[in-house]
Amino acid sequence: MTLEEQQKHQLNPHVSVDCVIFGFDEGELKVLLIERDVANPQNNTKRFSLPGNLVDDAEDLDTSAKRVLKELTMLDNIFLEQFFTFGNPDRVKNAEDAQWLNEVRDLPTARVITVAYYSLVKIGDYAPSAASFARKAFWCPVSEVPDLAFDHNQIFTTALNSLKNKLRIEPVGFELLPKKFTLGQLQKVYETILGTTLDKRNFRRKILNKGFLKPLQEKQKGVPHKRARLFEFDKENYELIKAKSLYFDF
Repeated sequence: MTLEEQQKHQLNPHVSVDCVIFGFDEGELKVLLIERDVANPQNNTKRFSLPGNLVDDAEDLDTSAKRVLKELTMLDNIFLEQFFTFGNPDRVKNAEDAQWLNEVRDLPTARVITVAYYSLVKIGDYAPSAASFARKAFWCPVSEVPDLAFDHNQIFTTALNSLKNKLRIEPVGFELLPKKFTLGQLQKVYETILGTTLDKRNFRRKILNKGFLKPLQEKQKGVPHKRARLFEFDKENYELIKAKSLYFDF
């Protein structure tokens, strides 16, 4: 974002938002990253970060997070959940990051506290496209996240741990699956996010006993193995039992 755009938005130089967008694709958990425009194009240095920027003084934090995500990646109408605030006074350690701030910020040396959000999306439903100061927007496997700008590696790791904790108490994994899915596909989501192998029989017993899966009179199509039954997430029934403990103990 240029200085002119910052002034138009009346950006607060001390508060920012950062967005950690998780997606699931072909059995792999990924995170949305941007490649920033570098301060010195002749340097050919690539610097990656999470989508984030300063907040607008006229907006609440949630609105700012959604605006920033759209401005940098063109992703819109995504539910974002606030999970942590990062306020280390030494958040800018890399000289390249400091140089970049000198190019794009009105007060580049101002201390910035960032409020972080995360979300889960079906990768097939969204096509990120770089805009503003993002040169590129892309999905990166969580196991291959590179060295990121500022303290974004810490933000990413905290988001991933928050997601793991969330998965144990709420069925958020359904956000990453198609409307109709198999129990095997659901188990794969849990195993991928939690980073562990789950006992098939135990997983199915626990998940079915929760009462928010609706078995369908349909089976997989076009698979080389025995066709598995399809299920749907019963959101209405889930809301009825939401007050109960959903701890899965995986």
